[in-house]
Amino acid sequence: MQTVAARTAIVAQAGQGKAAPRAVPQAVVRPLKAVGAGLASLALALSANAATVKLGADNGALVFEPASVTIAKGEKVTFVNNAGFPHNIVFDEDEVPAGVNAEKISREDYLNAPGETFEITLDTAGSYSYYCEPHQGAGMQGKITVQ
Repeated sequence: MQTVAARTAIVAQAGQGKAAPRAVPQAVVRPLKAVGAGLASLALALSANAATVKLGADNGALVFEPASVTIAKGEKVTFVNNAGFPHNIVFDEDEVPAGVNAEKISREDYLNAPGETFEITLDTAGSYSYYCEPHQGAGMQGKITVQ
């Protein structure tokens, strides 16, 4: 709703040969603000979860899928138990950046249920190699590169 002063200014401008600016009704502004806030929240959520890694391929192969992902510092990786379980995610202490505690970012307990997840956020740039303890011999290994 326009104030009297705003309407007076618009009329005065119109009298000077200028096109009067149109006021955008609040009924339009409020929904647009809500849509903008929703899109910003969605973008933040998507950027925070940078990668999803399946534990076991859809065809039952004992692999991490994808086997290699690249993320930015501070982004989240979500591991999802998919097939061929049980699985775990063990980071190799010799294959993580200096100063990173591999034990703290590992999930040594097994994920047993389909769809069960494990999430980590990595804040140190570098290369992180990991494996599934029961299936390492079958080649179930992966790598995360943090830039």
